[in-house]
Amino acid sequence: MKAVILAGGLGTRIVEESHLRPKPMIEIGGMPILWHIMKLYAHHGVTDFVVCCGYKGYIIKEYFANYFLHMSDVTIDLANNRLEVHQHQAEPWRVTLVDTGAETQTGGRLKRVADYLRDQEAFCFTYGDGLSDVDIRGLIAFHREHGRWATVTAVPAPGRYGAIERAGSTVTGFIEKPRGGDGLINGGFFVLSPRCIEFIADDRTSWEIETLPKLSAQGQLMAFEHQGFWQPMDTLRDKNHLESLWASGRAPWKCWT
Repeated sequence: MKAVILAGGLGTRIVEESHLRPKPMIEIGGMPILWHIMKLYAHHGVTDFVVCCGYKGYIIKEYFANYFLHMSDVTIDLANNRLEVHQHQAEPWRVTLVDTGAETQTGGRLKRVADYLRDQEAFCFTYGDGLSDVDIRGLIAFHREHGRWATVTAVPAPGRYGAIERAGSTVTGFIEKPRGGDGLINGGFFVLSPRCIEFIADDRTSWEIETLPKLSAQGQLMAFEHQGFWQPMDTLRDKNHLESLWASGRAPWKCWT
């Protein structure tokens, strides 16, 4: 199974960092948050990634093109133009990097990578700026069991986010930014059938505002409830919080060894 990761947004709410690099390349513990997300998926057996690049996407391409160099100890002999690798670490990942446009909306980015997903019965889909200890294997198993086209991970969150309405596990609608309460929200970890892409019109389509409600109206969207750790990196305060969790040695999302 492949995992599609949105990594093309401007990151305007964390401009202190995003003016220099794409938001998914902002580092937590010296590694891009994108790397942390990919490590989570890889821990659960998903190692084939499609990354939807946009704003400053060349930085993401450079990072993976030179991943071996980034992760290795080397001696560079300038006079003889030789590179000696002393120690190296590499991930067993396959990473497809796709330029999906600087101004493309979230749904449009997914539509842009449709050709890479046509042979998939289902695929994972997430944002490049949120960390969680969600059980990806359990999420995939839940999706396969219910047989609908789409599964969204539903998580508890502050009232600044729009909430999910449910009838059992079936998503029946969305409430924009409810005031408090114990509602669940879109946690950003999806499993989808390629048929979902048929609900995306063009580059201007928002996955959250337009596509998810359409899938819900068709009875094709199910919710996988996750009550564990979940934290988006929307602001510098969020980034510093994640950094402190990593520095403590008890980062909840670090399920790998």
